[in-house]
Amino acid sequence: MKKKRPTLQDIADRVGATKMTVSRCLRDPATVSEGLRERIFAVAEQIGYIPNRAPDLLSRATSHSIGVLVPSLTNQVFADVLVGIEKVTRPAGYHLMLSHYGYNKELEERSLASLLSYNVDGLILSDSQHTQRTRRMLDTAGIPTIEIMDSLTPPLHQAVGYDNVRAAYDMVSEMIRHGRRQIAYLAVRLDARTLQREHGYRQAMEEHGLAPLTLQRSQRSSYSVGAGLLDELLAQHPETEGIFCTNDDVAIGAYFECLRRGIRVPERMAIAGFHGHDVGQVMMPRLASVVTPRESIGERAARELLARIQGGSVKEKTIDLAYRIEPGMTL
Repeated sequence: MKKKRPTLQDIADRVGATKMTVSRCLRDPATVSEGLRERIFAVAEQIGYIPNRAPDLLSRATSHSIGVLVPSLTNQVFADVLVGIEKVTRPAGYHLMLSHYGYNKELEERSLASLLSYNVDGLILSDSQHTQRTRRMLDTAGIPTIEIMDSLTPPLHQAVGYDNVRAAYDMVSEMIRHGRRQIAYLAVRLDARTLQREHGYRQAMEEHGLAPLTLQRSQRSSYSVGAGLLDELLAQHPETEGIFCTNDDVAIGAYFECLRRGIRVPERMAIAGFHGHDVGQVMMPRLASVVTPRESIGERAARELLARIQGGSVKEKTIDLAYRIEPGMTL
């Protein structure tokens, strides 16, 4: 049963105004005085008020919809996850309400408020780090949530994913086992998972007495970003003989730049990616990568969420679906 959410009347009672005045202020703040406006917004924030775009009846029932927040609509990782989610939700009669937030916590907050306003029955979140307001809204909504792609960070309710730190550690250890010593980490976006992979990379390097080196870009991952990072790396550190990339897009872009420059892979430069996308597994030489179970994560997350929507309890707080190291032909 969904919690009774704070209402316009709750705000009105606290600020000493009518429900109509509060509603008008939230729709068009300029229509009320500055002092009253500040009090209304302060109380709305304090009690975790969520606008309701659905009919009153729906707010007390199930909407048969699930909100899914993803950081990117262009990243193949989340396209695969969505395929897995829909395999479970569609036959069960649930539809997805999708929103993306560009790896930005404040935009995630606004996207969440929008999804919650339609009274979704549950939420699948792609990150495990959230703003205080996001956490407050989730608590106010009182619906099941599940976080994906990370089995390390303690979840709000439940998580399905894999250990990004250990995966990076294992891949870099494999590169070192192949005789590489000067290995750099190429990173983009700098979200929590990218930083977890950097931690695993550094751990492997330092355990073998090697000096870690990270190059990073803040823009979204792409082949061109990977090529640009390799160009920058070789200009500054021409001795580099291996690169571990935060994902396959960056790794393949770096590989194309090696082709352009006549740098032989893997003889002169070893390259490893992350996620095991199809393009990397059919290219020649086959890309070394950490193969992650994206579709399976989507399926399991959806099954767990639907079970809880239907009254079940959390049996496993964190579900680790593991990964596989694919050495390919680029080490």
